[in-house]
Amino acid sequence: MKKAIEELQPYIPEQPLEELQSELGLSKLVRLSANENPYGTSETVKDAVVNWAYSQSNRYPDGDATELRNLISEKFSLDPKQIVFGVGLDEVIVMLSRVFLEPGDEELISSPTFSEYALHAEIEEAVIKKVPVLENGGIDFSNMLKAITTKTKLVWICNPNNPTGTFETVKDIENFVSQVPADTLVLVDEAYIDFVSEPNATAMDLTKKYPNIVVMRTFSKAYGLANFRVGYAVFSKEVAEQVQKVRLPYNVNSIAQVAATAAFKDQKFVDDVVKNNAEQRTQLEAFFDEQGIKHYQSQANFIFFEYQDADKLADYLLHNGYLIRTGLRPNWLRITVGTADDNQNIEQLIKEFSK
Repeated sequence: MKKAIEELQPYIPEQPLEELQSELGLSKLVRLSANENPYGTSETVKDAVVNWAYSQSNRYPDGDATELRNLISEKFSLDPKQIVFGVGLDEVIVMLSRVFLEPGDEELISSPTFSEYALHAEIEEAVIKKVPVLENGGIDFSNMLKAITTKTKLVWICNPNNPTGTFETVKDIENFVSQVPADTLVLVDEAYIDFVSEPNATAMDLTKKYPNIVVMRTFSKAYGLANFRVGYAVFSKEVAEQVQKVRLPYNVNSIAQVAATAAFKDQKFVDDVVKNNAEQRTQLEAFFDEQGIKHYQSQANFIFFEYQDADKLADYLLHNGYLIRTGLRPNWLRITVGTADDNQNIEQLIKEFSK
């Protein structure tokens, strides 16, 4: 066994919600810890999945996800060959790590950020260098540039960043990329980009200008398809060809492709989700401000906030039917922005706990 695997601290998925609910003896348990879409999934997805040709179950899926590929390339004016699909962005992260990292290479991340970037770098026996976020939770581009060496192969930018929820403009990202060495790949994870209130938030067009930038998207968040596991990355064509070599054939199954295609076509559902999220996010942040609870300004579907008795508060919320994310930073908690009813309940519970 590789020594790196023996020493690895794996990403541990949460306990199944029904199991935890039964264990705690709760009549209701709402998960606000995984940044899932509280508004469900488009009904057009249900129709598409139910009407999928079950008789094709014995056949392999379209290995190129042709219809979905063409829809995405048309929307963003891309060459279809720029796109690589994965079973969620998790598989895309695995592919990127496998293709570009060798033992002793360096990967640069902002901290805190999504843990899987470092996890898969460790598996490839690379060195992970961390640059702390700024006081406002944003990425410290200046110190990120200073941390790049001749060994730096990958630089991760989660935008909006998980868990801080903070957002970096395309202008700032381009300014950063323009100063990064051409043989260092900058990976922009836009899993939460749909929730950003500012217009023209995506860095997608930069893939046409800089061969060393990658932009990643998922259907798990705003589209409400977390269970279907569909993600993709957009590269320059030359880099995409290399990454395709390690992609498992037929990795995205037919039902997932059908679901993602239907979801992609139903922009009204996404627009409604984004609108509701923005309203509830504003309300929840106003509540934190009123209570004097420090938090970062979020542009995602979650809020990262500081609380002195964080673990105790999380436990109190859990035993009152709400599961939120702990363990990302001492005395900090991440909460998914829920529905209006759930957010009102959360606010009341925090008030009660704080008395």
